[in-house]
Amino acid sequence: MLPIVGIGAGLVSALLFTVVITGSPLALLLSYVAPLPVFIAALGWNHRAGLVAVAAGTLAVAVVLKLALGLAFAIGAALPAWWIAYLALLARDDGQGGSEWYPLGRLLVWIAAVATLVTVGGGLAISTDFETYRAVMTRGLQFVLTSREGVGPMVHLPAGVDAGELAARLAALVPVAAGASFVPMIVANLWLAGKAVQVSGRLPRPWPFIPATRLPAKAVAGLLGGVLLSFAGGFVGLAGAALSGALIAAFGLAGLAAVHDLSRGKPWRPPTLFAVYLALVIMLITVFPFLALLGIADALIDLRRPRPPASPAA
Repeated sequence: MLPIVGIGAGLVSALLFTVVITGSPLALLLSYVAPLPVFIAALGWNHRAGLVAVAAGTLAVAVVLKLALGLAFAIGAALPAWWIAYLALLARDDGQGGSEWYPLGRLLVWIAAVATLVTVGGGLAISTDFETYRAVMTRGLQFVLTSREGVGPMVHLPAGVDAGELAARLAALVPVAAGASFVPMIVANLWLAGKAVQVSGRLPRPWPFIPATRLPAKAVAGLLGGVLLSFAGGFVGLAGAALSGALIAAFGLAGLAAVHDLSRGKPWRPPTLFAVYLALVIMLITVFPFLALLGIADALIDLRRPRPPASPAA
């Protein structure tokens, strides 16, 4: 049964991954859920079914298209899904006859780490020479900024702004954006897969209380380290930038969880949540850093911890 499930999941995942070459918006959307079948196989059966899915999907892409795309599928979609699903099902004896499951905060840190590795791998896939990589990224962004052939949204640059110089500046931000965007993508796939497996009755762990998600304090040190590394230059700097973006995204999601948790049972909960999500839709880039700051504060001082009542005045 496991090989059949794994092979089927791997082939579906490979199909979702490769439809992006058609270039249609729907194909791009489908490619975002390419890890989903691998997640479902690993969560609903076990991690060995997930590994079979990884192997089957990688082989299918490599044979039908080419080896480089097969490796891209494995590194960018399948292996991250398998590893995160494996961690999600880790448990240990809590000493009272129950199980203590892998904490969601640590899982989120691993997702950020995987996002960093995928981003660095993507950069190395473009070129192992950093200057060549930067030149390729700059040319690609400049083409998007100046194209009139429907390659992207029509961009009207202000007078006096040089497209080449702007593209070079934006190219330095690509690793940050890539690391940050991968985190919510993999989180969304994990949530969808977990819900699907739970509905089927195959999820071996109880559904976690997601609002309790809180990153460990060490993740703040990781963020600071990533920011410092980003000034190093070369692929080391790229890795630091990707780690910074990924951890900012992770802290932002943890901050959003804190808003949900801290507002439970409060009369101001509905308008607060409505305002936060509306602001995220309208001003994502502006609002998300504030959620990340909330996530960082929660990691450092534990905003959820009950505070002792204030002592009466003397």
